[in-house]
Amino acid sequence: MAAVTIRNLSDEAHRALKLRAAKHNRSTEAEMRAILEAAVRPEGRLLLGTALSAASRELGLTNADIEALEQSLDQVRDRRPAEPLTFE
Repeated sequence: MAAVTIRNLSDEAHRALKLRAAKHNRSTEAEMRAILEAAVRPEGRLLLGTALSAASRELGLTNADIEALEQSLDQVRDRRPAEPLTFE
């Protein structure tokens, strides 16, 4: 895990962090982690799996549709092992 040092933090900001941490029953360091996590990973962010699932539901796709697609891909997929690259 990465370590972060915050320089030149005002005394007021540090006191406010300590109060906020106490309010949430955690250490000041844990409070800072929570604040940073919330800032860079907001609750309303788009999750790819969720978006794909919603799109397939909107289109009315079923498991049978996906299985049929996989079977058709199996028929055209090249099953030969890949040849290693040569640099000669």
